[in-house]
Amino acid sequence: MGSNSVDQEASHAVTIWEVDKERLAQMEKRISETNPQLLSIAAGRSTCCIFRVPHNLIEINGKSYQPRIVSIGPYHRGQPNLQMMEEHKWRYLRSLLSRTKEAKGIILEDYLKSIHSLEKDARESYSETIHLGTDEFLEMMVLDGCFLLELFRKVEIPNLFDPEDPLVTMSWILTFFYRDFLRLENQIPFSILERLFETSKTPDEESGPSLSLLAMRFFNNMMQRPDPVIETFHDLKGLHLLDLVRLSFIPKGEKSPPPHTVNTSTHIIHCVSKLRRAGIELNQGKEDSFLAVKFRHGVIEMPSITIDDFMSSFLLNCVAFEQCHNSCSKHVTTYTTFLDCLVNTAKDVEYLCDSNIIENYFGNDAELARFINNLGKDVAFDLNRCYLSKLFNDVNEYYRNSWHVQWASFKYTYFDTPWSFISAMAAFVLLVLSFLQTFYTIKAYAKSKS
Repeated sequence: MGSNSVDQEASHAVTIWEVDKERLAQMEKRISETNPQLLSIAAGRSTCCIFRVPHNLIEINGKSYQPRIVSIGPYHRGQPNLQMMEEHKWRYLRSLLSRTKEAKGIILEDYLKSIHSLEKDARESYSETIHLGTDEFLEMMVLDGCFLLELFRKVEIPNLFDPEDPLVTMSWILTFFYRDFLRLENQIPFSILERLFETSKTPDEESGPSLSLLAMRFFNNMMQRPDPVIETFHDLKGLHLLDLVRLSFIPKGEKSPPPHTVNTSTHIIHCVSKLRRAGIELNQGKEDSFLAVKFRHGVIEMPSITIDDFMSSFLLNCVAFEQCHNSCSKHVTTYTTFLDCLVNTAKDVEYLCDSNIIENYFGNDAELARFINNLGKDVAFDLNRCYLSKLFNDVNEYYRNSWHVQWASFKYTYFDTPWSFISAMAAFVLLVLSFLQTFYTIKAYAKSKS
């Protein structure tokens, strides 16, 4: 009887509860608005390539991913601290329109129409749903894209240089532009830039540099790579500007090995100090790209890299991009992890600087060591598939060779500095003299006995 009573009460409790119609409508609305591309992003089949930086990386590296003076694209659009540049964007658009209208009759409507067919792909380039109507979205793409193109032209094409324009004559502003244009959250698709570039070309630009070359020349004002190297990137294509510059550092023909072809025995390489004790030298490599690291005959060859505010920002954003994009190579992530392995202390940084492997304009040796160690935190990649997998194996195999370690340890202990060499020689001379003294004492004793 008591059991039936409880069942009746439970049944009654269920029957009197009704679904809140407003809550139900909200849930259904949320389901209908869910981005269907998220599954394809996870599967690596999406065109998505512009991401919000993961929170774990922001916790480690702070505001290195946020634009400082200019917003490009939707993620930081409308932020109060970036409004100063909005008027300059409209000024640059007017400058471009006046030139193209006079040269070939291209007006604002033509720019909007030229990218209309790219709207769907452009929206899918972002990892978040962009809540802007078509008109507003295309306006943003045209305004930001034309601003980039016009700035590239004003800086790199002599007859378009304007000595009255503060954006190209005040070096501190350009310095911020170089960094802001290569932040992961501050990108627009490269396909949009290409379409706007082709639309805005005047007849005298038809035989001029490509968009890729124009952009690479612009950023080379900070990177300072040889001009012949930059000219080879005339046909280079990226998903956006950050990816374009990242790809320019990947050595030609350099590919990651296919899955499971290299089984790396360990996921670390010892720091500089331990490697030197094991007889492994680190020398400056001659390649243009800092990614072209090699190991042969007990020597790690590392091309020189200048680490300053620009390069530190670039490396951080490349790592963030490679972490988020499922199907792109992990070259910069691998390199920064390798660098993190090499550097434990400021002494390791000092040695790399003395060897001309690192040019340090970032701070003192301890500050740079801390930055390098943060570069390697909370990043994931498959070491067996990375481009340095064989180098990791070869270095560790060499390191484990006891003969190398023992001989190198002896040299490091006794011949590393002039004072240690003098001390070792003095000890050796004393040992020889002691031996001779003992020998002649025994000889004299034996002679007297005979």
